[in-house]
Amino acid sequence: MTMLAHTPLSALVIATATGEPMRSERPKPIHLLCGRPMLRYVLDALGDAGADKVNVVTGPFGDWVSKRVLEDPPSVQLNFVEQRHDRGSADAALLGLNSFDDFDDDGELIVMPADLPLLRTETLQELIATHRATGAACTVLTARSDRAGAVGHDHIVRDSRDRVSAVVTAESGGADMDGADLGSGDVDRADVGSLDAGAEPSTSDDDVELSYGVYVVRRGLLAPALRRTRPHHQDGRHRFSDLVKVLAESGHPVETAPVLANPEDARPVDNRRLLADAEAELRHRTNLRWLDRGVTMIDPSRTYIDATVELGIDVTLFPGTMLQGSTVIGDGCEIGPDTRLDRCTVGRDAVIEKTMARLAVVGDNCRVGPFAVLEPGSDVADGETTGPFYASRARE
Repeated sequence: MTMLAHTPLSALVIATATGEPMRSERPKPIHLLCGRPMLRYVLDALGDAGADKVNVVTGPFGDWVSKRVLEDPPSVQLNFVEQRHDRGSADAALLGLNSFDDFDDDGELIVMPADLPLLRTETLQELIATHRATGAACTVLTARSDRAGAVGHDHIVRDSRDRVSAVVTAESGGADMDGADLGSGDVDRADVGSLDAGAEPSTSDDDVELSYGVYVVRRGLLAPALRRTRPHHQDGRHRFSDLVKVLAESGHPVETAPVLANPEDARPVDNRRLLADAEAELRHRTNLRWLDRGVTMIDPSRTYIDATVELGIDVTLFPGTMLQGSTVIGDGCEIGPDTRLDRCTVGRDAVIEKTMARLAVVGDNCRVGPFAVLEPGSDVADGETTGPFYASRARE
């Protein structure tokens, strides 16, 4: 979908999670997927969807997050803001909103968490288009799910006139699923007890309408609404999802956009298992993109290409090939089987099989391997054949 010229569009990403969900010292937003930080995929999708500026709200490890992202910066204009004390996702959003260097009451703002690396640009574009077509104050990304799949997730509450009135979290066995937050990878929980009489979850006998923590909001309404959110009674944190109830009670229309073709695309990555699942999906998408660009893969399921790799045309990749980092492969090369190249440069028409190389350069028309090892700084000259069991050292 091509975005048409419209009111200014900016974005706010809540990236306050620590490494605790991953059992790691590294903040969750910069855990790597296909060679890039998780947060980078969110920033790319926002930029491609039309956002011209993105404010990223980090937690106490903000310097670590900003440094890692800016090593390979996206095209969108970035600004990082640190939330020093965790007062919840609504407070984080308010910090991010106040840090924009300009303000347009008529502008639009996308607000989303940093742990949705699988969310596609097309989904964001359709969400924005729905928001503009309806003229809503806020539009929420949604999809339908069965009741079992709704447990522990945000879902839409509608009043007796079928108008969106709040976002709440389904409970399991009566247990109150508190403590979840937009920035932690889980979804927010509104105060169920404060819902208006007559309001009820948007459900049928078979399914419910889930919210995925992605919103488009009219910027001029956001700050006043966030200031009206109330701290949760158990942890004192302000939930961003309470914005929906505040706006609805003020008479501002809130709409939903059920534009997710695959709800798994909006599944937050909140542990190592989900990180591995996201890695597999992103590698699948990466492989499909290169297949469409003229690369041959004998077995795509056993071919691993980082998102940072560049491949020429008529490249053939054999099973067990792993290309990492800023590796560049020239036209007509044959790589593999069972070859790992990390941040290497390979010229045209080279053949490399059963080789391990890091920070090495291989010239045009070379034959390397089998069972070769190229250490950092190695340089195989044009036309050279290394032979089997070759081990090179960096040239003086």
